[in-house]
Amino acid sequence: MLLLQPHVKAELLAELSQVATTWVKRPSGISSLLGKIGSKKQKMSTLEKSKLDWENFKEEEGIVEELAIHNRGKDGYIERKAFLERVDHRQFEIERDIRLSRMKP
Repeated sequence: MLLLQPHVKAELLAELSQVATTWVKRPSGISSLLGKIGSKKQKMSTLEKSKLDWENFKEEEGIVEELAIHNRGKDGYIERKAFLERVDHRQFEIERDIRLSRMKP
């Protein structure tokens, strides 16, 4: 045990009490990590941001219906893709029928 003079002991006790009251305990362990993860705001990806910007632009310009009509027509991308899929499938069926007819029974 240290032998200190009374005024030194009082000063040390005062400093310790100050440190104890200002010292903040950090949360530790899994619970603090889960708290940090759960409280984070989800960042928006570039793709999500672009999609949101495009939707807002269509609404501001009033072109939503015009785009829907255009995409349904013969010149629409979706229609062209569907047509090419049907043609490819039909060509496959024709080739399959030819292969099956050449096989010996």
